[in-house]
Amino acid sequence: MFKSLNEECGVFGVFGHHEAARLTYYGLHSLQHRGQEAAGIVVSDGKRVNGHRGPGLVSEVFNDDRIFNRLEGNSAIGHVRYATSGSSSGRNIQPFLFQFFDGSIALAHNGNLINARTLKRELEKHGAIFHSSSDTEVLVHLIRRSKEKDFLSQLKDALRQVKGGFSFLVQTQTELYGVVDPFEFRPLILGKTKNGAYILASETCALEIVGAEFIRNIRSGEIIIINKEGYRIEKYTENTSTAIAAMEYVYFSRPDSDISGVNVHSARKRCGRRLAQEAPVEHADMIIGVPNSSLSAASGYAEEIGKPYEMGLIKNQYVARTFIQPTQELREQGVRMKLSAVKSVVKDKVVVMIDDSIVRGTTSSRIVQLLKEAGAKEVHVRIASPEFKFPIFYGIDVSNSSELISANKTIEEVKEYIGADSLAFLSIDGLIESIGLDFDAPYTGLCMECFNGDYPAGLGDYEEEFYDSLTPIQKEALEELKK
Repeated sequence: MFKSLNEECGVFGVFGHHEAARLTYYGLHSLQHRGQEAAGIVVSDGKRVNGHRGPGLVSEVFNDDRIFNRLEGNSAIGHVRYATSGSSSGRNIQPFLFQFFDGSIALAHNGNLINARTLKRELEKHGAIFHSSSDTEVLVHLIRRSKEKDFLSQLKDALRQVKGGFSFLVQTQTELYGVVDPFEFRPLILGKTKNGAYILASETCALEIVGAEFIRNIRSGEIIIINKEGYRIEKYTENTSTAIAAMEYVYFSRPDSDISGVNVHSARKRCGRRLAQEAPVEHADMIIGVPNSSLSAASGYAEEIGKPYEMGLIKNQYVARTFIQPTQELREQGVRMKLSAVKSVVKDKVVVMIDDSIVRGTTSSRIVQLLKEAGAKEVHVRIASPEFKFPIFYGIDVSNSSELISANKTIEEVKEYIGADSLAFLSIDGLIESIGLDFDAPYTGLCMECFNGDYPAGLGDYEEEFYDSLTPIQKEALEELKK
């Protein structure tokens, strides 16, 4: 399988626009990189809430104007999904829509709740019936069982009971809410269009596509309430810190997005420069990046080392996203369909291949093989992030240490596995300083858990399995963290 990290999810919300569903459609298009498994939109006209959702890309799910004719209203929330929690079943496709006797609640979620299993068991003991296997549904049950009198207080009460990394969009008939977890693992930003509609989105690139101006980030432990009077922002907890997922900068976000005021492309380029300082290849003929998230780092590495940056690898953007074949021969053909080496560029050359991360190692080994089959004399691999040693429980699909090659092999062993002539990773300090956030928090406001094993929000339901599955390499890294 040609498989690396899978994206989390993307959320997009609109309030105060007469074509809210269509605007949400465009916003979800710009967030498609965050989830290609399913998409959905829920709309409110002030009285009635309804939606449409289905498996596939945004353009596949919303492929008929008649769908939009049914989605009338001036408020909408949308979601693009990758299954970080729960199965890929259609019942898990978001936004979820719940119709109650006293109103409707729609919910879209980016992230993962680390105490969902415990909460679900307790709720079921008290009669709750779950219609999906997604952790997202837990929040609605907590809202409905809250003893508070008004909806906002019930929502705050529910949020104080869930743990993990999350940004939620919650929609009622008359209001739109946006919520960020107490550590700000998952980003959420606020914008405003020229005609006065408010936008909530996972990334700033979604503002650009709908012509909205950035207003501010929704910060740790904040909830924004948007209605016909405008918007206001409150805290639902004071127990907050800042630990934005470093992987947003390394891999997940689009290069034209700004995460907490830092442009993603610029951060990646600085990572490439720092990597060249830490691990230069002086006799290199050229630098190439693995498309697409590594191109910024590759350009920074090339500039710093003074070597040409070449287009030695080409990605086919039109290959089906679920290319699975039954035999090894056909799987290798699938790799060549998705990525190809430019023989006339790399033949007889010493190549430095820049990638953003190595997770399982299978992708890297096949790319190195492609380059060598194309005639590259040497292939030196440089990774613009530290070794990916620990699983992620806050909203990314890597929660098993057995999947992580750097949790089970030394750098020398990884080098041998992928067939590179040399291998080096960016240091942890190099990543932190290259991103350059300025918060009074550990790692200047970054969550570095997959690199150093430090989990700011704890492990919740995953704690026992985490410690039971620790490898010798992970144990050594945790000892270093304690020091």
